[in-house]
Amino acid sequence: MAKGISLHIGLNKIDKKHYGTDGALAACEADANDMHQIAKEAGFRAKKLLSPQGTREAVISGIQAAAKSLVAGDMFFISYAGHGAQVPDRNSDEDDGRDETWCLYDGMLIDDELKRLWTKFKAGVRILVLSDSCHSGTVVRALPGWTDGMNDNTAYPADLPAYRFLPTSVSFRAFRANKTFYEAIIAELAKKLKKPAEMKADLLLISGCQDNQTSADGRHNGLFTGTLLSVWNEGQFSGDYAKLHRRIVSLMPARQTPNLMTMGPNPERFKAQRPFEIK
Repeated sequence: MAKGISLHIGLNKIDKKHYGTDGALAACEADANDMHQIAKEAGFRAKKLLSPQGTREAVISGIQAAAKSLVAGDMFFISYAGHGAQVPDRNSDEDDGRDETWCLYDGMLIDDELKRLWTKFKAGVRILVLSDSCHSGTVVRALPGWTDGMNDNTAYPADLPAYRFLPTSVSFRAFRANKTFYEAIIAELAKKLKKPAEMKADLLLISGCQDNQTSADGRHNGLFTGTLLSVWNEGQFSGDYAKLHRRIVSLMPARQTPNLMTMGPNPERFKAQRPFEIK
């Protein structure tokens, strides 16, 4: 019988000593709690990492443990709610010269690290990634009419942070202030990337926005997560991942369009399955 493991990360704040700011957000822990509940109801062995628990070591070890445990037919579900940021690209694999990151509590997790972690999973395993964060290099600012399309679940007072994006001025400053730390990570990645590992598992990512957009935070949930919860409707949703994505997009404002991306040898079959279903 297939089994499922899930990990749900929600950071309403990050370590000021590392980043120079606590990056206060309002609804990321709530997002993690809600995804954790969905996972439990679907039969996953689910774990949460909230704010200070969401360290690089905890997240990496959680992914590695799942990769070691799961076999063909099993499923790993990971959700992230928090700041997205960028750091200088040192292996020249990004057209814009910047790597995207998840801002974990005590340091950024670089996209190249995540790509490497996915290759640890065995053939036939399915990996579902939900990322309610921003991976954009644009300047953070409240756009005119940014509340269009929001309901009471996601609208919030103007004095709360609007977007889950750590400005490049902040992320680059954190990178420079912790240069030895990040350079060691990049150097180790460079060694591994000389012999690219094959992606054996199938991965499906639904992210809160496009690369050139920002993801809105909210009072009770992020805009993306709140919309997903509304569409999912406590399990009453009928359809596959592709339909889930289309329905979410149809309810989101044009300034924030969730992305769907797949990787692996047979992701189309995964995409055609019922969301969050392990079997």
